[in-house]
Amino acid sequence: ALAAAAAADARRAAGQALGPLDGVPIAHKDIFVTQGLPTTAASKMLKGYQSPFDATVVARLKAAGVVNVGKLNCDEFAMGGANENSAYAKARNPWDTGRIPGGSSGGSAVAVSARLVAATTGTDTGGSIRQPAALTGITGIKPTYGRCSRYGMIAFASSLDQAGPMARTAEDCALMLQAMSGFDERDATSAQQSVPDFVAALTTPRTGATADKPLQGLRVGVPQEFFGQGVSADVLAATRAALTQLEALGATLVDVSLPRTELSIPVYYIIAPAEASSNLSRFDGVKFGHRAQRYGDGNVDKLNDMYRKTRAEGFGPEVKRRIMIGAYVLSHGYYDAYYLQAQKLRRMIADDFQAAFQVCDVIAGPVSPTVARAIGSSTDPVQEYLADIFTLPASLAGLPGMSVPCGFGEHQLPVGLQLIGNYWQEAQLLHAAHAFQQATDWHQRQPTALA
Repeated sequence: ALAAAAAADARRAAGQALGPLDGVPIAHKDIFVTQGLPTTAASKMLKGYQSPFDATVVARLKAAGVVNVGKLNCDEFAMGGANENSAYAKARNPWDTGRIPGGSSGGSAVAVSARLVAATTGTDTGGSIRQPAALTGITGIKPTYGRCSRYGMIAFASSLDQAGPMARTAEDCALMLQAMSGFDERDATSAQQSVPDFVAALTTPRTGATADKPLQGLRVGVPQEFFGQGVSADVLAATRAALTQLEALGATLVDVSLPRTELSIPVYYIIAPAEASSNLSRFDGVKFGHRAQRYGDGNVDKLNDMYRKTRAEGFGPEVKRRIMIGAYVLSHGYYDAYYLQAQKLRRMIADDFQAAFQVCDVIAGPVSPTVARAIGSSTDPVQEYLADIFTLPASLAGLPGMSVPCGFGEHQLPVGLQLIGNYWQEAQLLHAAHAFQQATDWHQRQPTALA
């Protein structure tokens, strides 16, 4: 990091042309492989592992001149929504250190919220950028699936995982996303899609817009399913106030329906574990990572015993739970009943969004049903899964979504407004978020301990 900072200073002193990210301190979620630094995915299974290459996202940001100051804690293999599943330590919310920062990109959110770095990288499989951004009062965007390369990003669920930036503002997210985006031939899921100028889009006026009505003509869909039972009153109040602010900026609110929202939970928790059980089968102690020290005692098959003990020791409880769920739904006799049906419903969820986008340009609602809960207050995995209800639908559909600070709820904890766009419409989301942030100061608030 010091060498990279010195190089940035030297470029500046020499009068070289500098990019907007040159010399900016950032940090990477510990799910992106980084040459010269350990990459563990917050798991004992990869303790001490060092990659011989950089992930594409890491390499692209390095080429843009950023200074990487280190790696950031997360839920093990990105499985979790509280950062309580890390094999090393629990990340804590800067607004109240007795509360979770969200997950799985909890460390990424904390580093920005606590003003340790200007921006971070995160990954979002079912809400892992948007939810921690909301709970810590920062901005984060999950791009369209395929916008950012997954090469060198340790896989959880390959058809859902997507990299994205987290920062204090929509403008900073746009700068980061500009550098991170683009086709990568080494990633089979990378899309050959042109990358717009996200930064210029922030201030490109809409047709018919005025200085005080920058969102004139923008149709904001409000899904009734996002405002029903189960959402706390404080989150509802902050979200509705944000919608009123969007109206004041010229946007038109339109009622829409996403009727299969509730089904997104069982669909996701069939498909994601199924893919995880396959992806994590590579961690067996043979080539890299943790290997059990004692195995093969007695009259047993030594190789299979090494596999079993290595995986039993190396994986944490939540990762084991999801591997077992995934293996079950893919097993003979259950594949058709569970996995195949989940994939059919996934398509229907995506179709629901397309029906909604016939009458609106973006969709808005809460990110999380509640503000950040206390660390250790939840012991029921199913309750944790239910908290993902508003972030999972966009993930299953592969749509871009972001969280924008929009107020405070119970215990003066941050609330995030979720904006969801159609495929490849990140620029439109960032424009709307930027306009909102020019009219409000929620993104400028900082934890009391830093004030």
